[in-house]
Amino acid sequence: MTRDPETTDDPPAADPADAADQRPSTDKPGVDLGAPRWTTDYLPKMTGDADPVRLNMVTKRIRAASASDLSPRRSALKGLADASRLLIDRLVATDAPDDVIAAATVDVSAAAERFSGYHQGTLYGFSEAANAGRREDPLFDHSPLIGIGNPLAPPMTIREVDGVIEATACFGQAYEGPPGCVHGGYVAAAFDEVLGATQSLSGAPGMTGTLTVRYEKPTPLQVELRFEGRLMGVERRKIFVEGACYSGDTLTATAKGTFISMQPGQFLDILAEREARQEDQR
Repeated sequence: MTRDPETTDDPPAADPADAADQRPSTDKPGVDLGAPRWTTDYLPKMTGDADPVRLNMVTKRIRAASASDLSPRRSALKGLADASRLLIDRLVATDAPDDVIAAATVDVSAAAERFSGYHQGTLYGFSEAANAGRREDPLFDHSPLIGIGNPLAPPMTIREVDGVIEATACFGQAYEGPPGCVHGGYVAAAFDEVLGATQSLSGAPGMTGTLTVRYEKPTPLQVELRFEGRLMGVERRKIFVEGACYSGDTLTATAKGTFISMQPGQFLDILAEREARQEDQR
């Protein structure tokens, strides 16, 4: 999720006693908008200086993406998503005859119909809510990049090693741009995910302000790619991160990003707005 850089200037100084009044009001019962928006103690820090309790809370995405102990339900959803990924990969540019395509269409439509009577729940905002401490790790399963339960995700795996974010992904045929290569937009999206995890090491993550990608060499399909992300510095609410993508020992792309830290209450505001819109659409 991106944020207009023009809106990311530090807020004007305010009396701490008035901080609670800076939250928008809501008439929805039971909606907790969280902490006041601008508090001087909630600013990003370099990893060694970040509050350990807060750091543990906001790095759930990293742990979720590297978790291997799945519940029966998560394992079942992963199996279904894996089967869907295989279908997508084989469907792209297939030379199957028309009758096979027609029969598969009937089968897939029937499978989709099995889910028609079940509520989908709220997916948008899950990462923001988890960063604010309201949601559990399995909801990251729906992520379009690291989600084991999302057939659109490769999926990527992410872990933290000695203050460096390491990620791996293998992009199939559905992600092709130039012949045999990953589409540059997906490379950029992967960097946004990796650097988004990296900025969490500051203890006060937020949203993407800017993301610049330099494509060094073509990034190949169907091979394991390795991404690295490093926290480079902080300046008030700004978090500076850098990343690299490798195919084997070959550097294929680099990225630099600036993220803008947000208060937990702001993440919950976004979630509350989403829930209100969903309620209006029902």
